[in-house]
Amino acid sequence: MHDKTLAELSTGLAGREFSSRELTTETLKRIAALNGKLNAFITITEERALAEADAADARRAAGETGPLLGIPIGHKDIFCTKGVRTSCGSRMLDNFIAPYDATVVTTLGQAGMVTVGKTNMDEFAMGSSSETSFYGPVRNPWDLNAVPGGSSGGSAAAVAARLVSVATGTDTGGSIRQPAALCGITGIKPSYGRVSRYGMIAFASSLDQGGPLAQNAMDCAMLLGAMAGFDPKDSTSLEQPVPDYTANIDAPLAGLRIGLPREYFGEGLDARVDAVIQEAVQTLQRLGAVVKQISLPNTNLAIPTYYVLAPAEASSNLARYDGVRYGYRCEKPRDLQDLYTRSRSEGFGAEVKRRIMIGTYTLSAGYYDAYYLKAQQLRRLISNDFRLAFEEVDVIIGPTSPTVAFNIGEKTADPVTMYLSDIYTIAVNLAGLPGLSMPVGFVNGRPVGLQIIGSYLREGQLLNIAHRYQQETDWHKKMPSGMLG
Repeated sequence: MHDKTLAELSTGLAGREFSSRELTTETLKRIAALNGKLNAFITITEERALAEADAADARRAAGETGPLLGIPIGHKDIFCTKGVRTSCGSRMLDNFIAPYDATVVTTLGQAGMVTVGKTNMDEFAMGSSSETSFYGPVRNPWDLNAVPGGSSGGSAAAVAARLVSVATGTDTGGSIRQPAALCGITGIKPSYGRVSRYGMIAFASSLDQGGPLAQNAMDCAMLLGAMAGFDPKDSTSLEQPVPDYTANIDAPLAGLRIGLPREYFGEGLDARVDAVIQEAVQTLQRLGAVVKQISLPNTNLAIPTYYVLAPAEASSNLARYDGVRYGYRCEKPRDLQDLYTRSRSEGFGAEVKRRIMIGTYTLSAGYYDAYYLKAQQLRRLISNDFRLAFEEVDVIIGPTSPTVAFNIGEKTADPVTMYLSDIYTIAVNLAGLPGLSMPVGFVNGRPVGLQIIGSYLREGQLLNIAHRYQQETDWHKKMPSGMLG
């Protein structure tokens, strides 16, 4: 059953081909067999999963017919799960048992989904490779020497290896789309505010957004439809109706206007990745799309802008981890100052401490106007680039990442080089727009992802484009050979 998509599993459960208990048992066996290779899961919730599976079977026996009822799912370990360790990939929260469920966990649980575990991630979602986790790096199922991307690398690796059909992720600067690209699956970052952030441990509150990772666009559409919606517990949640993302997913692409930003196809892009992307664009043209060159002139400002704003918000959000109320506490503190200092020094990893220091500096007196305020002004320019582009085209398309997955340890000594992995994804978060990555080919056996960027609240259009492309190709059906069986 592991090779079935979410939609196929849903059909099988509805047709009584197998029960949720049987499906969940097989899922747990597969995780137990393969997680040692991948390190994709931090925590396995076997007892909870089997109880939820039995409850789903009982609901179905009583006549309920929800499309997600009884489907196993992995949650990124940034979503609070009541009674289960929620670590955020950090020593700081290694002993934290969440007292409540995140809204995403609650809504998917109400839909009948079965939580089988919490997936590994970059510590506090800070990273592009899932190497900064306190629990060790996640490995890419296509090549165990390679990173899966980050920060949702555990979720992406779990879906790519078919440990689960779907998983949740979060995206602050590309952390759903980039690992989806590097692992050869589909992932979508919705518009800011479309999915509740309540119970999603904060990194950068004006940028964070939850979303689904799955094998294909149809599965993403099914899961996003359940995740999205207004939440009174989240002040940034949009009070907008949620469409049925599967309703028009088969719509033809005739007349679709695609923009190719010249800034996305220049220096820094691997020529082999470029060739794969161009071939995918030609497939979309054969489906009726019209392609034109456009410009996003402030693209080069996205990374410096992000790495002022995101660390600034992180330094504020992570101030709560002080060794007093919950989380890691140093041993035998001499006084309160020592408690604060050593708990944070010992509890946080190098990348998190680096970003806290940068953020604290940019918010400090004398530097706020020069850095933080200036970055907010640049954020507006970047957003305006997209607004003007969408007056000419319907969607913007380009590579998700400038290269395929790199080797574990290859970029850890050079943070700036690591940051450049997100050069095509970060601007989407700064503008609050939806973005989707889908698999479109391989370079040296490692997947290539194509990114589709849409106008605000146009998630349905992105899913439609990806679905029509996936009806014409089979890249999304490819499975890592080491994960067969």
